[in-house]
Amino acid sequence: MDMNAIMQQAQQMQEKMAGLQEKLKMQTATGSSGGGMVNVTANGRSEIISIEIEDSVISASEKEMLQDLIIAATNDALRKVKEIGKSEMAKLTGGMNLPGISNIFS
Repeated sequence: MDMNAIMQQAQQMQEKMAGLQEKLKMQTATGSSGGGMVNVTANGRSEIISIEIEDSVISASEKEMLQDLIIAATNDALRKVKEIGKSEMAKLTGGMNLPGISNIFS
């Protein structure tokens, strides 16, 4: 194998990874709980960018339930964002399991 060709391929992969990271910043996923009473949206960097709560679940007596719904919706959104990342990574690597790269979104 030609070392220059290998280096070029590594540089191309690095550029593609940078492009993927930028693309993922723009991706969002919304998790839901309580039949849609709580919705949490996260971006591809696993940052929560919005939380929507129906008025009907906002009461002092339902505080614990609301907290549980927020946690469930947040985890759902983060799970979905992770799946988006894995899917995009599979496209980039052609489905190859590359050690260290394939586990970025685990």
